Amino acid sequence: MIQLEHIGKSYPLGDRAVTILSDINLTIHRGDYTAIMGASGSGKSTLMNILGCLEAPSEGRYFFDGRDVTTLSDDARTDLRNFRIGFVFQQFNLLSRLSALDNVMLPMVYAGYPRRERRERARQMLEGVGLGDRLDLLPNQLSGGQQQRVAIARALVNQPELVLADEPTGALDSRTGREVMDLLAELHGEGLTIVLVTHDGSVAARTQRILRMEDGRVHPAGKGEEGGGMNPVR
Repeated sequence: MIQLEHIGKSYPLGDRAVTILSDINLTIHRGDYTAIMGASGSGKSTLMNILGCLEAPSEGRYFFDGRDVTTLSDDARTDLRNFRIGFVFQQFNLLSRLSALDNVMLPMVYAGYPRRERRERARQMLEGVGLGDRLDLLPNQLSGGQQQRVAIARALVNQPELVLADEPTGALDSRTGREVMDLLAELHGEGLTIVLVTHDGSVAARTQRILRMEDGRVHPAGKGEEGGGMNPVR
């Protein structure tokens, strides 16, 4: 599904450039469940932003299903992000004045679906994550775990092929975090491709493959992974 070739990312700082990512070579197959670990500042969030088409790399090539994302127009990248990629964030990023149902409908608003279809699909998604009786509640009327379930339903509502989860259990207690990881495991079992960033080894251990970021580079870590250096990490 994803092939990164010699991806680099740097930002200007005064009269010099600060390198965040350096020569990233990475392969993610359809149906993979991958965790990316690393210390703060290692580049893992920047890598996730590039995978999600939220940022463009400074160098290298990014292929999504064989299509070179680095050559796409802004509109084409937006379409890729809206229709084929779902996002789950640590702080949920729900709109406080909207109900659970309306929060889940938002991606479909941007995608141009008619209102009746938006409501029906959002309802189905919330029922699927166990919140069919919480449709009309505001985020502050839900527990942290319930809010993250709303966020997962929102990520899934446009039926993406890839879900990117940035510290999906970071704002949750351990029991609720395990419930969210159970839900992600269920979704992966149904064929969804998932890449998550986490600092928690117990969360990473629930995935098929663990990658570690150090100084802007990706290295395999555990799970019998092979690769590293200039070769794609598979």
